[in-house]
Formats: sequence, C-alpha cells, structure tokens
Amino acid sequence: MIKELQLRISLKEEERSDILLQKASHILDIDKEDITGVKVLRKSIDARKPKIVFNYKIAVYIREVLPKTSEYQFDYKDVSKAKPIHIIGFGPAGMYAALRCIELGFKPIVLERGKNVKDRRRDLKAINRDHFVNEDSNYCFGEGGAGTYSDGKLYTRSLKRGDVRRIFENLVYHGATDQILVDAHPHIGTNKLPKVVQNIRETILKHGGEIHFETRVTDFTIKNNKIQAIQLLNGNEMPANRVILATGHSARDIFYLLHNKEIALEAKSFAMGVRVEHPQHIIDAIQYHCSGDRHELLPPASYSLVQQVNDRGVYSFCMCPGGFIVPAATANGEVVVNGMSPSKRNNLFANSGIVVEIDVNKDLPKYEQFGALKGLEYQKNLERMAFTAGGRSQVAPAQRLTDFVEGRLSADLNPTSYQPGLNSAPLHSLLPKLIGSRLRKGFDSFGQKMKGYYTSEANIIGVESRTSSPVCIPRNENLEHPQIEGLFPCGEGGGYAGGIVSAAMDGERCAEAAIKNL
Repeated sequence: MIKELQLRISLKEEERSDILLQKASHILDIDKEDITGVKVLRKSIDARKPKIVFNYKIAVYIREVLPKTSEYQFDYKDVSKAKPIHIIGFGPAGMYAALRCIELGFKPIVLERGKNVKDRRRDLKAINRDHFVNEDSNYCFGEGGAGTYSDGKLYTRSLKRGDVRRIFENLVYHGATDQILVDAHPHIGTNKLPKVVQNIRETILKHGGEIHFETRVTDFTIKNNKIQAIQLLNGNEMPANRVILATGHSARDIFYLLHNKEIALEAKSFAMGVRVEHPQHIIDAIQYHCSGDRHELLPPASYSLVQQVNDRGVYSFCMCPGGFIVPAATANGEVVVNGMSPSKRNNLFANSGIVVEIDVNKDLPKYEQFGALKGLEYQKNLERMAFTAGGRSQVAPAQRLTDFVEGRLSADLNPTSYQPGLNSAPLHSLLPKLIGSRLRKGFDSFGQKMKGYYTSEANIIGVESRTSSPVCIPRNENLEHPQIEGLFPCGEGGGYAGGIVSAAMDGERCAEAAIKNL
C-alpha cells in the first residue's frame, strides 16, 4: 500500500533525520516497522512568517518495496543510417530535439556555431580577464547554450506545453542530481551543468547522431518556398529538407538573414533593465527574519518581486542567490550582464535582473523603420550605451541603488562579483525614461515590500537586456514556418520558450513535428 501525505515540518524538527518517518507513523497510526520506505515527492520552504516551515509531499510505502528505477525510460536507437533531421543550435531546445529524434528513429545532425563546453571555458575567461568577446563562443553561444554557464535554473510555468517531469528525468538520466525532481524551484548549478551537457552529447554521438561544433550557418537555399540546403561559413553546403531552428534569443545574424531574405518575422514584446546585487546576508535577513547568520539547514534566500508602474510590469528575473554576475555580450562593442549560481549557491552576493516590460507596439515609435527588428535595434542601442558608459570595455556601468533612485552619481561603489569590474555612471539619466523612471519607482516599491532591500549596500549594474527574444519567427499549428516548408522555428530564439525547461519541451515538440510527415 502507498499513502501520500502533506507534512509541515518546523525548522527544529527538520534537524532530525527520521522526522518524516516519525510523522508518517503518527499520522497514519501505524508502527514504524510497517513502513518500508518514505519517498519525498516535493519539498519547499515557507518563510513568510518568523516561524519557518518546510512543506513536504511524501509517498509512504507500507509493507511494499520502494521502486529503484524511474517510471520514465528513454529508448535511444541506433540511427547512424536513418533519415536525417538538421538542427541548428545546441542549447536546451536543440539538445532535446536531437534526443527526441533518436528516440523516434531519426538521425539528428546538429550544427553549433560555438565550441564544446570544455573549450568554451577559455573564451569565457577571455571575456572576464581580457574583455574580448569571441562572437561565436561566449556565455550565450556554445554547447548547452546560454544556460550552461548561467545557472541551470529549471523552474517553469509552462506546464501545459509538455511533460515537465520527463524533461527533469532526462536530466537525471544524464547525470543531474535527483534533488531536481523534488525541489519546488530546482537548480543544477553552473559548476555541474557542463557535465550533464557533455553526457547528452555523448548519448547523441553513441547512437549515431552528428554534432558539428564551430559550424556557423550563414544562409539557406530555398526553392519554391522549401528548404533545400544549409550554407555554412566555411563555404560548404549541406543538403537538408527538415531544419529545426534552435539558435537562441541572441543569434541576431539569423534574424537579419531571415529578414533580408524576406522571410516573415514579427516584432515581439520583451523586457530590459539592470542587475541588482546585494550582499547575500541582507537578503537572508529579510527573507528569514534573522539578525545573524541564517540557520545551516536553510539555503541562501531568494526573492521574487513584481510591481505595476505606469501600465508596465517591473519585475525580478533570473534571481541568483549566492551567485555571480557575468558578462553576457555576444559581440565586442556592447555590455550585457546576466546572473548565475554554483550548485551550493555559496557566493557572498545575491543578484537578480530587475526589468521593465517593453511593448513593441506602443513603446518604440522611433524604431518603426526597422519593422520586425525594432525591438532588436532598441536592445542593441542600450547595450552600446552600456559599453560606452562602462569605459568601452567589458567593465559595466553601475550605481549604488539608493543613488540611482534618488538621481545622483555614486562617489564610489560596493564590492561586486562581476569580474570585469564596474565604473560609476549616472544610469538614472542614461537609461531611457521608458525604463529608468519605472525602475526607480519599482525599486522604491520593492523596498516597502522587503524592508532592508532598498539600501546603499546594493549596486545596480547595466544592462540586463537578454531576458527573451525581441523577435518572433512565426509558425503554424504544425510548428512549421507558414512561408517556408521544412523550417521549424524552435525555443527561445523563435519566441516560444523562456528558459531551459520550456525550451527543452519545445525542442521535443519540434522534433516530433519535423518527423511527422517524413
């Protein structure tokens, strides 16, 4: 017999290793010896009140053997001689599209402009140390996509787009800790995700798939509105009739390519703003109602904030407790910041994007000349501004939070996790009013919601601009581009995902769609 229970465990009770067994025995009124196992299905922390509680959902096995294997099985076939499906991009969407192709008996041929995870590290070091951006290998481009070296958060609200549990189980199958199956806000960590990504690559190659790194796509051969071939930067041409386009939200050259070929694109609303960085102990004190160090059983505290300001949402994005701020530019001449955390989230700082919704149909009248690319051009201009304000390197413009809100240049700045360094700049006047004025009001509101959040000990760092794609590549109900047969826009770059999990689910769906009529 298996019984499911919901338990609320106090911080003091959580210290006991057998507390779940004890609680289950008491609630079910059965002897502990009759319980053959307790499996945690879900775990979260409720810290809204000073008395912190751990919420558990558990399965209690009564005189029944606890299963040792997952109910999810991944049947990867030998596809070395199977029909090919071409996949451009090897981020979450491209990886899961390739894995799904193999399950369905088709050969994925993956073209990735960047390097593998190991070789990619040298290019990340060059950004941080030498302020040089390799435009094909950086925090956004390369094996595993933007998520590989930017945290590995797995929380998603896209529960209707596919089987979320299947995505998680596949990550565990490839080496992620099974804790991600339990945590309410699962997270792999930027130190562990590269190994998972490498294992996925090895699965694809072992079963006959192909992965070509440092292979940038520059054009498509299209005849009678059908994909015929893919043109590569090295001059080679690759025949193809089914192409899954999973290039990510920062592959601007792909948007320009499609636009210049008069292939339909659409402007899409997105969000832009800054990163705010606090000492982690401040966020811990606010969220856990403590004056000293947080309890050892509590993880570094996170937060989620949202406020409507002048008919636009101002909200936290990609919050990284115990994390780092990293330079996420994809070209020289721009500064972009993003956040990441190691698996233990044990850095001294907490950072989060704080961004403002941009409605491309209302907010960008000066950019109408760019048509579907107007949001992209607006995005680029702010990144160039940040480059100039930072000192024309990967040093980022920054300001103390209180100075930003109160409209004065900071005489000095707080310590930071951002390795290239910071330069004091008047972001309150440099950011467009559309963004800057709403951020200032938003921060003031957040300070009222979280007492202690509004402090001179926090820096804001600009700009956080790559929250999502400012361009949508349209597709019909069959997930195919309505104009080009054989082209399947996919994931964040197509405008159909907003993170690792939703991109992975979309990758699987596009693989199934591309295969359907073959």
